[in-house]
Amino acid sequence: QVQLVESGGGPVQAGGSLRLSCVASGGAFSTYRMGWFRQAVGKEREFVAYISRHGGITNYADSAEGRFTISRDNAKNTVYLQMNSLKPADTAVYYCAVGSKYSTNRPVDYTYWGQGTQVTVSS
Repeated sequence: QVQLVESGGGPVQAGGSLRLSCVASGGAFSTYRMGWFRQAVGKEREFVAYISRHGGITNYADSAEGRFTISRDNAKNTVYLQMNSLKPADTAVYYCAVGSKYSTNRPVDYTYWGQGTQVTVSS
């Protein structure tokens, strides 16, 4: 059983930045593809970014490309999401998730999920 704990969310003004962290425990972190997803009120959970097991491959949603950066530190069992130039449309609960090396941008590809961290961007 893998446990994930996200942190780093909060209120921010449009144009600002936040860095989300997700610490994993209970598993072999370096063997997992890690993803970030988000869910706004009244909307379905959507893909934000994923990173391969050793960080060599990353993939972003169009909405995140050029503004967000996913990274990981396997020595710390932690995955990060640096978010810059934030917009009100980025307001959502952000979740990290554990996948396999075959995981794509679909939530169903991911097995374990954190509890989420709220990001609120004001205009």
